[in-house]
Order: sequence, then structure tokens, then C-alpha cells
Amino acid sequence: MGSFVFVLGGVRSGKSGYAAKWAEEMGGEVTFIATAEPHDEEMTERIKRHKASRPKEWNLIEESKDVDERLSKISSSGTVLIDCLGLFVSNLIAAGFSDGEIEKKIENIINQISKNDLNAIIVSNDVGSGIVPLNSLARRFRDVIGFANQKCAANADKVIVMHAGVPVVIK
Repeated sequence: MGSFVFVLGGVRSGKSGYAAKWAEEMGGEVTFIATAEPHDEEMTERIKRHKASRPKEWNLIEESKDVDERLSKISSSGTVLIDCLGLFVSNLIAAGFSDGEIEKKIENIINQISKNDLNAIIVSNDVGSGIVPLNSLARRFRDVIGFANQKCAANADKVIVMHAGVPVVIK
């Protein structure tokens, strides 16, 4: 039976590093699904550093918009690590997806994890403790990622919030 771990935290909270260590400890083959898109030079460098920090033997899938479809093709052996849900949601918003379409994709991801009996770790940004943004796009992102985080947390076997590099198990 698969296990679903949801790792949530703010910027530079240590969530990605913690999730990667968790994936290594779960054992077996690891498939890393990276959702970042390199829109500028700084992000391109950031992605290179991220890749260099991961074990070379991990399978890499770079998928910014169709994570749910890619999950449907992964067998139940090993562990799938999706990093990160916040970038995934940003990509979908930027591509013109409606809130309903994004919510459906999040639900499909959760369903694929359960259906394929996957060991899965999803990393996401926690933006719910901040202020109400002044512009509508930022408010929309906050609302959509809030929904996505709630759905993942409700369905996960374990939920961990990272604070300054310290994991706090909340479920």
C-alpha cells in the first residue's frame, strides 16, 4: 500500500531538502517530477542547482502543466516526489487555466496517487499566513494554492510543515 506525504512550508523553509531526504529513506526507485519552468536566467540557474543537489540515479520528469497525466503512467514501485505544487499552480494560472480546471488537475493528482498505490511526496508553498495581496492575480494564486494545499493535506497520510529547516508533523 502506498503512502502520501505532504510537505508544506514558506520560502527557504527547507521543504525541498527535507522531502528529498524523505524520498531517499523510503527506498527503491525515486521519480522526481519537477514543475519549474526556466523563464529567465536566474530561474535557469536555480533549476541547475536544484538538479545538482539530487542523486544522479533518480528518474527526472520535467513537467510544468500535466503532472496528473504523467502520474497515470508511473507504476507503484518506488517513490514519486513532486516539487512543487506552488509552481505547478502558477504555471497553470499563467497558461490561462480556470480555477475549476486547476482544482480538477489537483484532484486528478490525488486520485492518481491513490489509484496507482504510489508512495508519493508532494512539496508545496504555504502562503496562507501572509497578508491579503493588493492585486487580483496574487489573491487568485493565494486562493488556488490554498485550495490545493487543503485537498492534499486532507488526503495525505502525513503532513509536515517546515519552519526554518525544522519539520513539524501536523498529521
